[in-house]
Amino acid sequence: MTSESLTRRSFIKNASRAAAVMALAPSVLSAADKSAAKPNVIVILTDDQGSVDVNCYGAKDLITPNMDALARRGVRFGQFYAGAPVCSPSRASLMTGRYPQRAQLTGNAWGKRGMPAEQLTIAEVFKASGYRTALFGKWHLGDDLKLSPNAQGFDEFLGHKVGCIDNYSHFFYWSGPNKHDLWKNTKEHFEDGEYFPDIMVREAKRFITENKDRPFFLYLPFNTPHYPLQAEQKFVKLYDKMKDIKRKRYASFVSSLDDKIGQVIATVDKLKIRKNTIIVFQSDHGHSVEVRTFGGGGSAGPYRGHKFTCWEGGLRVPAIISWPGRIPENQLRDQVACSIDWLPTVAEYCKLPAIKTKIDGKSLIPIIESPKAPSAHETLHWSACGMWAVRQGKWKLVNGKTDGLFLSDMDADVTETKNLAKKFPEVVTRLKKLHQQWSKEVVTQ
Repeated sequence: MTSESLTRRSFIKNASRAAAVMALAPSVLSAADKSAAKPNVIVILTDDQGSVDVNCYGAKDLITPNMDALARRGVRFGQFYAGAPVCSPSRASLMTGRYPQRAQLTGNAWGKRGMPAEQLTIAEVFKASGYRTALFGKWHLGDDLKLSPNAQGFDEFLGHKVGCIDNYSHFFYWSGPNKHDLWKNTKEHFEDGEYFPDIMVREAKRFITENKDRPFFLYLPFNTPHYPLQAEQKFVKLYDKMKDIKRKRYASFVSSLDDKIGQVIATVDKLKIRKNTIIVFQSDHGHSVEVRTFGGGGSAGPYRGHKFTCWEGGLRVPAIISWPGRIPENQLRDQVACSIDWLPTVAEYCKLPAIKTKIDGKSLIPIIESPKAPSAHETLHWSACGMWAVRQGKWKLVNGKTDGLFLSDMDADVTETKNLAKKFPEVVTRLKKLHQQWSKEVVTQ
């Protein structure tokens, strides 16, 4: 057994004792006292949403009032990166605060392949501190029982374990054999014909209502706007005049997603717990151009690339944090940040015990509080889908599939179309060496 595994077990054991003490709190603290002491946390993760596919990120042809309202009541990030340009590694980073390589999941989970149970998740961290935890939506970190959400810190789970499902039959059809993939905790669950995003919202509203007087951690990983693009008809009609068929199919699904997010937030507002609830929002990576999404309807705006690439369009995502009355509102932060940073950020806001395992994320609180604070990371790394990239300050080096080593000055060219590798060979050498060192370190610690 590694020293890290022992450290993790020690952390859980000690934290569990703390949780046992916290269980006595209801007899001592009033609901108001408990609410003031521990903020709730809701993490909303969208799936295959393009870098600019929200009005407040530049989309002028989409209707996203609820995501925009969330940004107005919080801080929006201009240079926020996913942990990977593909689903499972990106989710592993969010769940653990670690690079996918350190979280031991660098490709999509399938069958018995998934994120090892020994990894400490954000749900386990919050549960150990007395929070009620739930996941409604897409897991995609392992099908096996020991890799399931309930084994990774979630008290409640209703959703699917694989990459996507048909939103009405809840079957996975995209590689044989076809399989039904809707689960309630550890048991297969059937709600044939019910629209899966509505199931998610129903469960989220119930969970929030039932736990309004105690601290909760709620993870809502939507399988939207990931294929199959199955928007409700009322949202399809919103885009009757849009001529681009691919964009139209995608846009209506984004608006359908926006409506579901709005319903969840409306429940928080109705229960008058918004000022004691931190809401985090981001996409898991860039938009898809797969044939199963009709070749792509999402947009990366000025950025190059898309899902499955380490260009900006695959990694740079919309991201927002909102906590009315506690953090700034309607503000933009342009410092570099990453999904690995959410765990230490919300843990610090909630005053949870220090995390004993090694994580790669940094608290974003200084950035959230001030536009003048330095970026949380001097250097960030990615390695996925046959590509790798490293960003340090204004420089980003990508080892592309067809372009070789491609160096960009991100302050001068966010489009990554002008290769400066020959002009600045010393920068290429430095960043390449940093990435080689990182590659060795993340798989040994």
